[in-house]
Amino acid sequence: MIEVKDLTFSYGKDKQALHGLNFTVEDGEIFGFLGPNGSGKSTAQKILTGILRGYGGKVSLFGQDIFAIHGQEFFQKIGVLFEFPYLYANLSAVENLNYFASFYPREQRRDVGDLLDMLELKPDFLKKPVSSYSKGMRQRVSMARALVSNPKLLFLDEPTSGLDPSGAVLFRKIIEQERKKGTTVFITTHNMMDADLLCDRVAFIAGGKLMALDTPKHLKEKNSSIPSQEPTLEDMFIQYTGRGLS
Repeated sequence: MIEVKDLTFSYGKDKQALHGLNFTVEDGEIFGFLGPNGSGKSTAQKILTGILRGYGGKVSLFGQDIFAIHGQEFFQKIGVLFEFPYLYANLSAVENLNYFASFYPREQRRDVGDLLDMLELKPDFLKKPVSSYSKGMRQRVSMARALVSNPKLLFLDEPTSGLDPSGAVLFRKIIEQERKKGTTVFITTHNMMDADLLCDRVAFIAGGKLMALDTPKHLKEKNSSIPSQEPTLEDMFIQYTGRGLS
């Protein structure tokens, strides 16, 4: 589904953000891309989603180099949840979703009402402007926006940001449901709980370099140096990168 070879990117002289990343993501996999702020993970996702150009190396999605598929057909196959909700504040949840859904073929779209019901958006707010929503409510609408096109490949940037614990549990359940449908999910996050509970494999990135890539279980089993307790994924991140996530 995704193949990345020798990926580099620079924001200018002496501002190298990515240093030769190599990884693949299989069809139907939930893949976690984990690192602290400034690690290069969001830069890599922007390249994968076609937002950022001018990179070095090769990136293939759906078996094709992304330079060759940056057309309408490509964008109709992917859904993106941005870290900061990209919604029209003066429009309601329903109006926002109907607008974004209009960019996709009718037979591909999911029902807006069903999506918002699945995401448990409070009925009283369905037709109120997004400007009146809490951060968690905006995140729910943003997730609905990412799903409205019924994507084959779903990019999620900090998906549980701004959610209370019950909201985070709901999002993890929905992500699992998408995978069961055959959707490939690429999660960019510094939330190790999300990664540990959801991801088939995780990649640790720090300083624009890939430090480790394996299943959460294998990373914890083969690298533990903490004899008195079961290690966490964050313990392993610190072990590989020499730093925490904050």
